[in-house]
Amino acid sequence: MKQYDQKTVQPIILVFGLILFTLLSSCRSDSPDEEWVSLFNGKDLTGWNVKISGHEPGDNYKNTFRVENGMLVVSYDEYENLDNKFGHIFYEKPFSHYAIRLEYRFVGKQVAGGLGWAFRNNGIMFHSQSPESMRLEQAFPVSIEAQLLGGNGTDQRSTGNVCTPGTNIVMDGELITQHCTSSSSETYHGDQWVTMEVIVHGSGPVYHVVNGDTVLTYKNPQYDEEDKDAQKLIPESGEKLISEGYIALQAESHRTEFRKIEIKVLEEERNGIQ
Repeated sequence: MKQYDQKTVQPIILVFGLILFTLLSSCRSDSPDEEWVSLFNGKDLTGWNVKISGHEPGDNYKNTFRVENGMLVVSYDEYENLDNKFGHIFYEKPFSHYAIRLEYRFVGKQVAGGLGWAFRNNGIMFHSQSPESMRLEQAFPVSIEAQLLGGNGTDQRSTGNVCTPGTNIVMDGELITQHCTSSSSETYHGDQWVTMEVIVHGSGPVYHVVNGDTVLTYKNPQYDEEDKDAQKLIPESGEKLISEGYIALQAESHRTEFRKIEIKVLEEERNGIQ
């Protein structure tokens, strides 16, 4: 048998060690990207439920929500006037601890009858009540909203704000009861794609991340006991903190296109999700 001295063996061991490390690294199953799961199949609205003000759940009035070119689209080409038909499309199951991210952009003109504040305005609703539990004429579900806004080409207008229909939040140790609170994000004008991520830890902290930058942080989402719709959702125990709910996207009068709608279930919930 041929004998190898130490100087010969060490480089061989090093090379094989590097090869083994590379192979093991390429086979890891806990890569961050592999944990993201798509909520939208790019073909149809399977897994999503529509609720539009004045209409029963499941009635996609005037084909407001649709799929075009692999995108989930909010469209008003069949409308003559908005007529306060605010709408939402809900994913079919609730979540508690997770991160949701998507890309969005606003395109074209606002539909006639759209209100000034609704110009280039949409949102990710989370910890939301179900569409079946909403009143027929209810415009917005009781939820927390990560607001998506586009600029008008001139003025500053942050995106990734938080709004609270029927809810309150805690920020810097203070209960926030005003409807909307602005983030520190940049303004995004025109038809550019923007990436929005919301990281939700049950009834604990929430983070809004726009194009990779954390622009807003708060915690303790809770029902507003003075709101009539929220009052119906507060359990008999009187617990106001909201630890889970549905995810929904809005239709508020401006064409919006969504793509890459993905969710990552966080460790606190992963064991209970199939």
